[in-house]
Amino acid sequence: SFNLSPIDNSVIMLSCAASAVRSGRSTLFRGVGLRGMATGQDLKLPALPYDYDALAPVIIPEIMEIHHTKHHQAYVTGFNNALAQLKDAEAKTDPSAIVGLQSALKFNGGGHINHAIFWKSLIPPKEFQPPSGPLEEQIKATWGSLDTFTAKFNAAAAGVQGSGWGWLAYNPETKGLQIATTANQDPLQPTTKLIPLLGVDVWEHAYYLQYKNVRPDYLKEIWKVINWKEAGDRFAAASKA
Repeated sequence: SFNLSPIDNSVIMLSCAASAVRSGRSTLFRGVGLRGMATGQDLKLPALPYDYDALAPVIIPEIMEIHHTKHHQAYVTGFNNALAQLKDAEAKTDPSAIVGLQSALKFNGGGHINHAIFWKSLIPPKEFQPPSGPLEEQIKATWGSLDTFTAKFNAAAAGVQGSGWGWLAYNPETKGLQIATTANQDPLQPTTKLIPLLGVDVWEHAYYLQYKNVRPDYLKEIWKVINWKEAGDRFAAASKA
């Protein structure tokens, strides 16, 4: 199942801090240096758990290769650059520079987290299995059927204005499932406190070369390569926490 590495957890903390600074809730982090939330290690682009052509015909190899080596790599590079600038700003005790870097840390750190989840949310079509066990039961209890869930998910994800993400999430407060969306590269957990079970990228770079500007067509097909076992494992872990 998907587990955040220590550096990924640091990204989450930095993302939380960025949100806190903008919302005036920075007192929540009093006594905790932003630099202290990170390990000091650079992010690295994770290898995909399948080949670039493994998701065809749902997602063509060209999209997968560009998405992984160009777009995801850009978020990794952007975060590492911002983190290096943060080190320098803290060494110089420059509060304005530290605050100014938060948007870059959140955007690029969020981009890395979101894509790390996205890759693991997908599986080659020949290995596809429908949801089963407790997750299937909870989906049916919440939406009545898998078809109803996917229709509602697709409507929400298709309705994201501009760029963003669609999520199946676990709400630790209600102990139930819900559909959520986030804008741009906002990471789900720091933004909403919801725990991501699966994520679908609805930035145009995820589908434009194949589906052009018809996002609903991409969303209709994506369910043929969703890794429900991974989502089920995350649901089991989240519901026990």
